[in-house]
Amino acid sequence: MSPRRARQARWITAIIIALAGLSLGAYYARRDATSGAEVITQPVTRGSIVEAVSATGTLEAVTTVQVGSQVSGTVQALHADFNSIVRKGELIATLEPSLLRSEAEQARANLTRAAAELERSKVVVADAASKLARTRELSARQLVPRTDLENAEVTLKSAEAQVKSAAAQVEQARASLTQAEVNLEKTRIFAPIDGIVVSRAVDVGQTVAASMQAPTLFSIAADLTRMRVNAGVDESDVGRIEAGQDVRFRVDAFPDEEFEGKVSQVRLQPIVQQNVVTYGVIIDVVNVERKLRPGMTANVTIEVVRRDDVLRVPNGALRFRPSAAALSALSEPADAGGSGDLAPAAQPAAGPRATAGPKVWVMQDGRLKAVAVKTGATDGVHTELVGGLDQGAEVVTEVKFAQASTTGSTTTTRSPLLQQQGPMGGGPPPGGPPR
Repeated sequence: MSPRRARQARWITAIIIALAGLSLGAYYARRDATSGAEVITQPVTRGSIVEAVSATGTLEAVTTVQVGSQVSGTVQALHADFNSIVRKGELIATLEPSLLRSEAEQARANLTRAAAELERSKVVVADAASKLARTRELSARQLVPRTDLENAEVTLKSAEAQVKSAAAQVEQARASLTQAEVNLEKTRIFAPIDGIVVSRAVDVGQTVAASMQAPTLFSIAADLTRMRVNAGVDESDVGRIEAGQDVRFRVDAFPDEEFEGKVSQVRLQPIVQQNVVTYGVIIDVVNVERKLRPGMTANVTIEVVRRDDVLRVPNGALRFRPSAAALSALSEPADAGGSGDLAPAAQPAAGPRATAGPKVWVMQDGRLKAVAVKTGATDGVHTELVGGLDQGAEVVTEVKFAQASTTGSTTTTRSPLLQQQGPMGGGPPPGGPPR
């Protein structure tokens, strides 16, 4: 064989080997892509579904009384402090009483003077009455003129009117004395209810002025074993809140502990903050251990719907839709993801107004099958399954690939022949471009 023909034979052989290698590589690549598909499934289980509304609220005592002072003065003594347990009628503060005591003494002196004036007026009345009697007797004998009789009568009536005026002054002085004594008594401040002092706003020596409004000295909570949460619920959720619903909440002070309560009231007054409308929801809480304190922020979860011992399907199965790559990898027809692939027993009713309801995918005889289901309440993780599947049925939630990642309808493939980018993805790898 000539050298020229030998070279041609070698070239032809090399081309044949290259074509065979490419065909073999394509075959193995396709086989790996199909055989590397992994179908992730989860079973239909039986359990509880709790649909809830989340909100934020503040803990407060059921009854809180602001104890103030009706009179002005300087704080002379404090008989209660923060966290003091007090009983109704117990002395908790005293104001300096000297000024009010002097006013009471002055009012008592005024009463004494008014009473003396009343007695004097009565004496005048008695004298005018005796003079009128003598004048009438003399007038009957015609020993005095008629005018003297009339003057005597006027004098008596004037004296009687003076008695009434003096009596009124006595009552006024007595009322002033009573008011002064009450004000003097108000310098001693007593607890109005049984409870615990949660706030003290004054110190000894501080002057309180009650001219316009009563200043607050203490805040007393009636009973901290029973508290309530005042939560603000968004207007979009308040229509689902009713009295008697169960509530669970947490506070930052005890992050690992969950507390319980019940909705007792949904208030009608709207609260508008930055164009956001919320409504107050009052939640009764039992605080026997006294861990909860007024003012704590509570992260509230209100149970709106609860379904116990029901079939439930993972929400990922309801969201799953096979992509074209997944169908190809599983040797499914390209239109298998359409509504025409529903299982015959679960086909929705046909008609011009029929709409596609929720469906899940199952592996049946090694193939993907769509099954129409009827759903109910959801808690964000599982959804109540009213009909369509039985307990234990495996539903598809994801399809994974060995070289391609498919979740739902998104497929991401990366070729090993592509040049790896730098740290920021915009330049060649360290060391410069390949040679």
